[in-house]
Amino acid sequence: MRRAKPPLTSAALLAVIVTAVASPVAAHHVGAYVPKDNAITTNFKQVKFSVQAKKFDVALQLFETGALRAEMRAHAATLPAGLEEGTRAALKAGDGAEVERRLMLFFAALARDLAREADRHLADGAATAEVRAATGRKFLEAIWRYYNLVDFAVSVRDNKTSVALRLAFDEADTYVKPTAAAAPLDPGRLRQPFQRIADILSTLVEASSTQARRDS
Repeated sequence: MRRAKPPLTSAALLAVIVTAVASPVAAHHVGAYVPKDNAITTNFKQVKFSVQAKKFDVALQLFETGALRAEMRAHAATLPAGLEEGTRAALKAGDGAEVERRLMLFFAALARDLAREADRHLADGAATAEVRAATGRKFLEAIWRYYNLVDFAVSVRDNKTSVALRLAFDEADTYVKPTAAAAPLDPGRLRQPFQRIADILSTLVEASSTQARRDS
């Protein structure tokens, strides 16, 4: 008769999570781009994995010591007020839905700010079509790396917003492909999908933040 395996301790679970997140997984993509993890996205996945396993003590430890919290602090000036403290409080309270909402807000805000920065760079009238396309491609990859993590959370709350964002991503992707740089392109037209991405994400962040204030 087999003995039941003892439950994992928090330390053992933490080791499993770190190993699992570091392993290659199927990636989402925009066009041909497959987003690669950085320290922030890896830490997000570790926290999310722990929350899904209802190991909130592990999730809190990962959040407090990881790149996710450090990035929240670095961008505090452009994030919804109290986002870091609220995320930590939700983890301590074991409120998985609130943790998800706050992390959605964080990555939506990061992607919004990157879209705004992309628009500023693309406004450079002296840049060639090739340079504009390369700049747009670089920013689109960075934006998608972050938004991709929370698209599901966005879609279950507001599917129209998720669809609108994907359409804007797809349009931007057609303009920034290497083959597109060979054809003349109005810089204003290139900027439009990035402007739409920024506007949609700005509305999402404000609406979600306002709803949270009414519910509190």
